[in-house]
Amino acid sequence: MKCSGDIDVREVEELSINIDPIQAGGRLTPEAMKACIAYGDGYSVCDYCLKPFRLDYIKKPPIAEFHRDLAEWLHMDEVRVVPGARRGFQAVASTLVEKGDPVMLTALSHYTEFVSVEQSGGIPREIPTDEHNRVTADAAGMRIEEVMREFGRPPSLLFVEHVDYQFGNIHEVKEIARVAHSYDVPVLLNGAYSVGIMEVDGSALGVDFVVGSGHKSMAAPAPSGLLAATSERAESVFRTTKVKGDLTERTFGIKEVELMGCTLMGVTIVGMMASFPAVQERVKHFDREIAHSRLITDALLSIEGTEVQSEYPRRHSLTRIDTRGSFDKVAETHKKRGFFLQSELKKRGITGVIPGSTRVWKYNTYGLTDAQAQHVADAFREIAAENGLNVT
Repeated sequence: MKCSGDIDVREVEELSINIDPIQAGGRLTPEAMKACIAYGDGYSVCDYCLKPFRLDYIKKPPIAEFHRDLAEWLHMDEVRVVPGARRGFQAVASTLVEKGDPVMLTALSHYTEFVSVEQSGGIPREIPTDEHNRVTADAAGMRIEEVMREFGRPPSLLFVEHVDYQFGNIHEVKEIARVAHSYDVPVLLNGAYSVGIMEVDGSALGVDFVVGSGHKSMAAPAPSGLLAATSERAESVFRTTKVKGDLTERTFGIKEVELMGCTLMGVTIVGMMASFPAVQERVKHFDREIAHSRLITDALLSIEGTEVQSEYPRRHSLTRIDTRGSFDKVAETHKKRGFFLQSELKKRGITGVIPGSTRVWKYNTYGLTDAQAQHVADAFREIAAENGLNVT
């Protein structure tokens, strides 16, 4: 079946249990699917965009109300929607970072955080992880001290992962923020794997900014995300344009500079809004997601030679697993080599593991039902046993 020409219909979610590490939290709700059809035209939300001609002022559909709801939900003062988390990083970095400024990231920071620093002319300095691949407040404090000795001034910004993309570990955000603020360093929380997945209280965590990903963790179309700020920081990061044309003397109202005016239009913003009630509800049941994560991780660990590289017991649905001592041993002699695992999973209606991966790989169990989680757990054990691996 084709959408048009050579564009195949995507049937992954309908035909398989998908444990892809970056796709699980972005599956659209039925409501968002309807919104995609109804608001698919590029400027569809602009039907009622009246003065001051800005996205977060539109009342129909209720985009203005949505912004207020997002801020309240995150316990932050102001929110803007942006085209993906990376644009949130970019907006904050371009506001606070000057050329030559040191900027703190972590050894687990996403490349887009580094790029946002580079674009602003900042110099990245990383906070190391401990032996459990976690970022601690002690390490952050020591690294800030080192940076101050190197540059003669504190960093202009600190990025910290709430849940990192490499291991799915939860880090000491509240404690890190407290340490950073003792040096007057503002803190940006990268919530790409937490906002929309688990409850996030920016005020309780003590951070200055919260960045979330709509298409990764809020059941929203891509590219979508959000940037939340405290009232103290909102005035600068959401500053409005002051420029004036020298010939025409044109001015541009209250368009926000770092956001390049309007951000999400049409299907992205309305899809994000349509999923929001379901997202608000699902974060309250994160304990169920953890139960599924532990069920599948424990099934993998029951296969001799398998190790988990993420923190254990699991506290998140994204997990990094090491099967060099199990499935990779099978791959050495199997006629399909490393592709045998993906092939066997496909036979059982499971997708999302990168083809050829039998060494170190990731999976995300978010959104599975009890029956689906049990099926995935059983599948890994069955595949192991059928290929001569010891399962306890």
